[in-house]
Amino acid sequence: MHCYGDLVNYISCGIILIGFWHLVDHKRAQSTYGRHIQIGLQTRTVPARLAWFLQETPALLIPLLLMLTSDKPFCMGTYLLLGTFCMHYFYRVFIYSLLTRGTPVPLGVMVAAGCFCSLNGSLQGHYLLHCAQFDDRWSADYRYKTGLLLFYFGMAITIHSDYILCNLRKPGEVNYKIPKGGLFEYVSGANYLGEIVEWLGYAIATWSLPALSFAMFSTCFIGPRAYYHHRFYQEKFKDYPKLRKALIPFIS
Repeated sequence: MHCYGDLVNYISCGIILIGFWHLVDHKRAQSTYGRHIQIGLQTRTVPARLAWFLQETPALLIPLLLMLTSDKPFCMGTYLLLGTFCMHYFYRVFIYSLLTRGTPVPLGVMVAAGCFCSLNGSLQGHYLLHCAQFDDRWSADYRYKTGLLLFYFGMAITIHSDYILCNLRKPGEVNYKIPKGGLFEYVSGANYLGEIVEWLGYAIATWSLPALSFAMFSTCFIGPRAYYHHRFYQEKFKDYPKLRKALIPFIS
């Protein structure tokens, strides 16, 4: 397949602009899912487990289909990086979606997330398979090694933090509790910090505009959410740890 370089750049820049728009607009309208959900009488919702499964699946399925249908010669660097991207979404689709005990997700939020995952999965897959040029020397480059190390470190944080959150409440319990353990001892949004580190590492490893755009979008989207969670905990729990920060340990 031909590399649609101009289209890749336009979409990447568009994702960056959407991320910045959300960063500016989040004080007026926070994403309404989870503890910040605002359900009206006419709001249709989807069970959290089903919503996460459906909305995240395109980001896993589309790159895999692109890999299976690609006629380009095999390149270890390309397939390893795209496999790294797919690893995150395999976890989201087949593990996290079965463990989460979150509140139902508004149908509109699920559809919007699914559309973004479809767009981003297509973008990352097409770029790596048909546009990127990785020779044998790239696997020895410090950006490649550092980026992958950051990604796996961030994914470990994400998985451990999700495990803590998913086991905070016993089946049937609805009250929120203070998360403890891991990076939650330092920040309220340990799960968000882990995912931001993941995509920062992915961007460094691929050294590309599409990966950078996704890393920036993720930071702009879930970064502010960590601060809303932090404020929620502080308002709800009088004994919430005073030294715990929102997203960046010891800083903010």
